[in-house]
Amino acid sequence: MKQEMTGAGIVVQALKDQGVDVVFGYPGGAALPIYDEIFQQNDVRHILVRHEQGAIHAAEGYARSTGKIGVVLVTSGPGVTNTVTGLTDALLDSIPIVVLSAQVPTFLIGSDAFQEADTVGITRPCTKHNWLVKDTEKLASTLHEAFHVARSGRPGPVLVDIPKDVQFATGTYVAAKPSVSRYQPTLKGDMDEITELVAAIEKAKRPVFYTGGGVINSGPAASQLLRELVDATGIPVTSTLMGLGAYPASGKNWLGMLGMHGLYEANMAMHGCDLMINIGARFDDRITGLISAFSPKSIKAHIDIDPSSINKVIKADIPIVGDVGHVLEDILKIWKARGRKTNKEALGKWQAQISQWRKVDCLAFTQGDKVIRPQHALARLQELTKDHDRYITTEVGQHQMWAAQHLGFEAPNRFMTSGGLGTMGYGFPASIGVQIAHPEALVINVAGEASWLMNMQELGTVSQYRLPVKQFILNNERLGMVRQWQELLHGSRYSHSWSESLPDFVKLAGAFGIKGIICSDPADLDDALREMINHDGPVLFDCRIEKHENCLPMIPSGKPHNQMMLNDEETAGAIQGAGGALV
Repeated sequence: MKQEMTGAGIVVQALKDQGVDVVFGYPGGAALPIYDEIFQQNDVRHILVRHEQGAIHAAEGYARSTGKIGVVLVTSGPGVTNTVTGLTDALLDSIPIVVLSAQVPTFLIGSDAFQEADTVGITRPCTKHNWLVKDTEKLASTLHEAFHVARSGRPGPVLVDIPKDVQFATGTYVAAKPSVSRYQPTLKGDMDEITELVAAIEKAKRPVFYTGGGVINSGPAASQLLRELVDATGIPVTSTLMGLGAYPASGKNWLGMLGMHGLYEANMAMHGCDLMINIGARFDDRITGLISAFSPKSIKAHIDIDPSSINKVIKADIPIVGDVGHVLEDILKIWKARGRKTNKEALGKWQAQISQWRKVDCLAFTQGDKVIRPQHALARLQELTKDHDRYITTEVGQHQMWAAQHLGFEAPNRFMTSGGLGTMGYGFPASIGVQIAHPEALVINVAGEASWLMNMQELGTVSQYRLPVKQFILNNERLGMVRQWQELLHGSRYSHSWSESLPDFVKLAGAFGIKGIICSDPADLDDALREMINHDGPVLFDCRIEKHENCLPMIPSGKPHNQMMLNDEETAGAIQGAGGALV
């Protein structure tokens, strides 16, 4: 059906037809026609953030926790340049985002007009695709194409730049026709390659599934198929930071997260396996460590919908381009049809070796009675919230890795964090987006005080919309991960890695009408956590922790997976009794 309406009207109608129920944004002069249209309808809710970076991180949290597209609306110039960090974050972590940016009128483009910027040029490297729409007649089709590109294939951010005169002008609105898009990624994997992989699974003596965010991005069915395949074959499974929850942390074949701050058993299994099956991960450097020594004796299979990811970092012996859900479905069908075979005797020995590695207990710690250790804080948070309808976001730093290590995720889309870009300031606005999407859920942002302060202005958003989101700050008065690397690599010369002027977080919360809690005594921690969890409104929790705690295990930069720094000499000694040498 075709309708005549203004460009601004076309924008709002396209949002409705694409199923958008919420937009995160901040108004400005060039965007006012669209904001006027939003004011005159009630189907699309607008959330006013306090900074455009907050808008895009909130949209990321919304998208990551729902599987839907997150939508951002910003004005020209600084309005859109403030989204660049979030766009890059979403690109690296494969988060589907549509940014609608206003632009100066077409007749002023190139004249250095007030709040003009080369939006298309600036955002080209940090989006899957972007468009500058100079003709109102092309606006509707461009918007529909933008949503299609954002959600299809490897998801990611896109941007549509809309000049102000295009918003005012009248044009024709046309409904979406995604089938006519030129962008049609491959969904089904090559059956010969899938059969080759199944044959390798049947023969493997030491196989490992290495899973990433691509499993979650493929949808709930993919995570379910992964669980079925893992449990049916008995093959151990590990995950990147972005893939946590695709396989449950309580599952019998779960190895834990791998990589720089991954678990001992996960990293040793990756190093010692003879068949490594990468499902929806991109061989990030925090996972591979020293590339020349990465999983050195394994046949390597790589399943990914993005053909450019295959053979980009690690050469794949069995490359399979396709959607994870479709490929897993075909793997299961072929494996069952061929008799559900595995090398049971060898697999039993492999599982026994992994059981020995588990005995190292690389996350073990001792909590004293004077200072709260961060591991203890998160272990208690896990215990007190595990039965809730819980979503976790994080900022970036030591607390992020401790959260990944000590919080268990039983389902996909429950853990939102910045993986590829490592964006400080991500977690607070992301938690807002998650809470908007899941108003009745318990949403907790695990933060460090330095990272949290980068977008602290979003307390205004939390207050305005009465969002019951919880900010759990592990406060060590340090840039913890920076300080750790300075200790390990720079002779403990702590150059600018501490904060001399932190706010009183309880008073800061009070200034916004929000509940503040402070806790420094381990004996009081459980009661304080319950107070946070049970409060029906937003909470800012200042948890004072050990200032110089290091985040371990850790693979030092440039080292292989079997050369990890562990917690203490006692743990290091336990390695010798656990078969630390490569099997």
